[in-house]
Amino acid sequence: MSAKVAIVAGAGGALGHATAAALAAAGLTVVAVDRNEHALRELPDRVRREVADTTDPAVVTRLIDRIVGEVGPPDVLVNTIGAFRPGDVLTTTPETLRLMIDVNVGPALWLSQAVAPHMRQQGSGVIVHVTARPGIEPSGGMAAYSASKAALVQLTRILDIELRPHGIRVNAVAPQLLDTPANRAMFPEEVMAHAVAPEAIADVIAFLVSDAAAPVSGAILPAYGA
Repeated sequence: MSAKVAIVAGAGGALGHATAAALAAAGLTVVAVDRNEHALRELPDRVRREVADTTDPAVVTRLIDRIVGEVGPPDVLVNTIGAFRPGDVLTTTPETLRLMIDVNVGPALWLSQAVAPHMRQQGSGVIVHVTARPGIEPSGGMAAYSASKAALVQLTRILDIELRPHGIRVNAVAPQLLDTPANRAMFPEEVMAHAVAPEAIADVIAFLVSDAAAPVSGAILPAYGA
């Protein structure tokens, strides 16, 4: 991989953790970001840890500027931040909608805004966001979640249009269901039988940020599993 510095947001979660580990193993200098300090402790020692709430644009700007000064300008941004709340259209509350937008869309925009000027100055960069199958194919029972992930799909495509002329590739990965302890506690066994390991999605992300994926930009890559 030609990239040197990779920022992985949401690195305290299962997918973020797997992604940070995979990119570090591939030789990148990885900065792992999460608002939960405890969740970052199990990352490999060579991964730098940063505790920050990326739903706050002011915090994100200060964080990226500090990383640039102390580590170097980012070549890669991977945003794995996300939250899930079930609920159909008729029962979705304003609080749930705001939460889904603030967590599933907000950090993607604020992080992209913060890293893009540095990538543009270098003339290259890669951004990967993590959306979900309900953001591509509507599904009942998760109205606010689906709407927020659909917004992230469209944001990814817009970022691609606006940033590709500056040498910045923007893509998204769309899992259906990850095999995590939290999901195993939430979904029945027959549903979890089709879940995908976070490490498998991390490998897809590692490909997208590599030179081998140089022709790929503006893609929403399904990773639904069996």
